[in-house]
Amino acid sequence: MAVSDFSPSASSRTKVDVEGVLPPLAPLPFLLAATVPVGPEADPWVMIVASVVSLACLGATLFLVRRNPWWKIPGGLALFGCILLGWPSFASEPLVALCGGVVVIWAGFFLVDIRSGRRSSPRSVLFDRRLQRARAALWSVAAMAVAGFLLNPHGQRLGEEAVMAAMLIGHVLVAHWALRDTGGWKRIGWLAVTFAVMAAGILALTVGLAKPAAIIGSLPVLVGLPRLRSSLDYQEHWWEPFLDHPARVLLSTFLGLCLFGALLLQLPWMTTKGDIALVDAVFTSVSAVCVTGLVVLDTPNDFTPIGQGCILLLIQLGGFGIMTISTVALHAMGKRLSLRQERLLTTLTETSHRDLIGSLVMIVRFTLWAECVGAVMLTACFLSKGDPLAVAVWRGLFTAVSAFCNAGFALQSDSLIAYQTNPLVLHTVAALIVLGGLAPATCLILPAWVRGRAIPLGPRIALVTTAALLVAGTVFFLVFEWNATLATLSLADKCHNAWFQSVTLRTAGFNSVDISGVIGPTLLVMLGWMFIGGSPGGTAGGVKTTTVGVLATTFWANVTGHGEVIVRNRRIPQATINRAITVVGSGVLIWLAAVLALQITQDLPARDLIFEATSALGTVGLSLGVTNHLDEIGKIIIILTMFIGRIGPMTLFTLLSWDAAPADPRCPDARITLY
Repeated sequence: MAVSDFSPSASSRTKVDVEGVLPPLAPLPFLLAATVPVGPEADPWVMIVASVVSLACLGATLFLVRRNPWWKIPGGLALFGCILLGWPSFASEPLVALCGGVVVIWAGFFLVDIRSGRRSSPRSVLFDRRLQRARAALWSVAAMAVAGFLLNPHGQRLGEEAVMAAMLIGHVLVAHWALRDTGGWKRIGWLAVTFAVMAAGILALTVGLAKPAAIIGSLPVLVGLPRLRSSLDYQEHWWEPFLDHPARVLLSTFLGLCLFGALLLQLPWMTTKGDIALVDAVFTSVSAVCVTGLVVLDTPNDFTPIGQGCILLLIQLGGFGIMTISTVALHAMGKRLSLRQERLLTTLTETSHRDLIGSLVMIVRFTLWAECVGAVMLTACFLSKGDPLAVAVWRGLFTAVSAFCNAGFALQSDSLIAYQTNPLVLHTVAALIVLGGLAPATCLILPAWVRGRAIPLGPRIALVTTAALLVAGTVFFLVFEWNATLATLSLADKCHNAWFQSVTLRTAGFNSVDISGVIGPTLLVMLGWMFIGGSPGGTAGGVKTTTVGVLATTFWANVTGHGEVIVRNRRIPQATINRAITVVGSGVLIWLAAVLALQITQDLPARDLIFEATSALGTVGLSLGVTNHLDEIGKIIIILTMFIGRIGPMTLFTLLSWDAAPADPRCPDARITLY
């Protein structure tokens, strides 16, 4: 199912929304420039950069309105310029950094998602495009005012003028709609209201009230605008554009769940302290929802049983996926999905309409069955170690869910180090991690693969790559750490712990030895394994085993001189290889950006920061002990990295699922020397 199968009207609406949002954002670079602490000599250069970025934003708008696909070049330049101008505020204000990071993620998504077309539109649609632009522009003005409160709380003149310029641009778009699409007294009335609001805004600027005037002057006008008349908007709810596209579903549901979890964890009865900092609540919520496991608070000591239950719920929801749970719930209540909902879910789950409900029910059943079996076994293990029954049951359930979802949260302050000589605990948790890291469908055909029967190529690549990584990781860890972190253990326990660390270091985040004591070669192996992660369809993060498997087979085919990549009489399409390269390349770029941001803002060893960034991006959760030493800006960087690491590969795959345009036969092949 391609993304292009979804409603064209929804796609058109989103495009028009962006056309309206961009013009009022053109003054944003000057608002950001007002926050840059510079001297008199450097000030002109800041203004020059702000001017260039502002023109790039306007240029992107012009290209997008004209259906020119090159709009993404000035759009990308504008986004990069805003990040550059806003960096001083991002590096010093945690709230600004968090809000700015979310905005950058959304802006980058829409920059990749929206595709320009040159198809003509009916006249009624053209009328409504102007109205929709006006609507979006007024929302953008309100956002600029909120940004003004965050970035320019002291009311510097340049920042106030930027907010007012955004307000004027937004109302110019309203006036443009009124002139073109209304008539008679209605036109006169709308123009009078528009010019009155603009005049009042200019007057408010002279007394330093530009930000309140922008909000007060825009929202009432927004409420008063009429509804659209054409098929561009088919009277859908305000929230539907966020849920009519697979990539937007992933962004919206995970972001909403993270915010919901952060609000819950702020409640006084969730923690033993009665209250925690907002950034710590957000960090814990994102780490749980994105099944990472990095912590800034001690889960067993700083959270009450209710708070621990909230974390467990977030882990389960993040591991399952909101759409999976909601679909199975609707099915259990006997309700049917709409055609658009079915198309959306089949794209997300890569199943056919006929198999959709069966596949999702199978996922839920397999998950609950595996977690229940694991919880029973772990409860017995904890009872044998002397825990009271209630404590053992709660720890067994929590650890089983956390392990299967590859979350890495534990109810022991030292994770599983206390059980490093208990093979049953280590292997039970390891089995749950492996099963959770594989897709349920892959787990169900695992016995057939072990018996040597034929299975589809996709699951085969996932299983072979997973087995190779597990065995190689065990050997590397055992050899490198024999006289280091494993030195005090017996031969059997060394093998058990080497296997456990090989399993957990790819995505789960549990540890049975002190990770901060590993030597350099082990650290390099761990970085590579964390970056790879688990398999598609599972709860693990990373760039996925199938991606690495496809690239490995491509490498071998090229080394051996084969023109095509063929595995077991199946040819891997070039489009699949290109997607694998794109996913790995984007992962490397995000990793570099996260490491660079941490290096600039944190006065901590580079070795530890590189490991922390890799663990967050791969949603692993292992740490060398620096998580608690990060300042608020460092925590925000890790929060954004965990979020991108969880939804980034999935979102990128949905964006790459557009139907590719056929190759132009008039274009000859290019000969490019690569070595």
